[in-house]
Amino acid sequence: MAVKTSYHKAPKEEKKVSVSYWAKEELVCPVCRAKFRQEVMHKGGGRMIAGNLTDELHRIFEPSKKFGRVYPMIYDVGSCPKCHTAFFWKDFTDVKDSVSFDRILQDEENRKRAVSDIFPYYNLDRERTLFDGAAMYYLALLCYEKLDIAYAPTFKRAMISLRLAWLCKDLDRVCPGHNYEYVAQVFYRKALFFYQQTLINETGRIESIEPVSNFGPDTDKNYGYDGVIYLCGLLEYKYGQRDDGELRLKKLDEYKKAIARIFGLGKSSKNKPGPLLEVAKNLYDKLAAELSANNIFSVDE
Repeated sequence: MAVKTSYHKAPKEEKKVSVSYWAKEELVCPVCRAKFRQEVMHKGGGRMIAGNLTDELHRIFEPSKKFGRVYPMIYDVGSCPKCHTAFFWKDFTDVKDSVSFDRILQDEENRKRAVSDIFPYYNLDRERTLFDGAAMYYLALLCYEKLDIAYAPTFKRAMISLRLAWLCKDLDRVCPGHNYEYVAQVFYRKALFFYQQTLINETGRIESIEPVSNFGPDTDKNYGYDGVIYLCGLLEYKYGQRDDGELRLKKLDEYKKAIARIFGLGKSSKNKPGPLLEVAKNLYDKLAAELSANNIFSVDE
């Protein structure tokens, strides 16, 4: 009796949905000389669906059916998988200071330990996750602490701290119950300190921001030095100390005047991005409201 055999086509393997790829050209870590490749986010294809812009100039990207939620900013920094030196990608080739490299190398174990305390089990040898990306930013924050002032480390620590706050809020949303909201508040306060220190260093000619080509603070737009001044005022308003009420009101009044001077009280300017004018005007109104509620009615300069 003949047995009829039926053949079934093997199901087609679904093509892996990719958000990033590995660059062909290898980088050489300037600190330990190990070679590694840059992970780059693919452009287009519906990966980035731009949503709202927050008052912190943070662009929210909406999830897509194909790729889910993506976090473009996590691809802006890189880290050597051997010594865990992390920078913005451009600085792996731009920074040439051997003394800074020695300091970073000597701090390797402390850096790894500090990052593991907040982001345990992070991995630098795989396609990065939100968790790995946050860990890389914290590695970068600690590396820029050791960098010579010729490379504008204070400003870079400000922007990194702000982005870390955003990433920790994202982590708290996708992985609640691990205190990442609290960690975000810590990084917001670090951002406040470093942004304000950036202004002090620049006006006092202590540390120039001339090496900075993009002030961010997010990856979608460069809001320039005016954006730095705006963020100083906003972060002071939202995350500044409140124990000393008199000092708080004094600082808010200073930023209200600075914003009025720079942004012309909301008058349009061809040199300033529209979204920045809008959020600056909103901040000005909030500062004026808190000051007037405390009977402070100063004249803008």
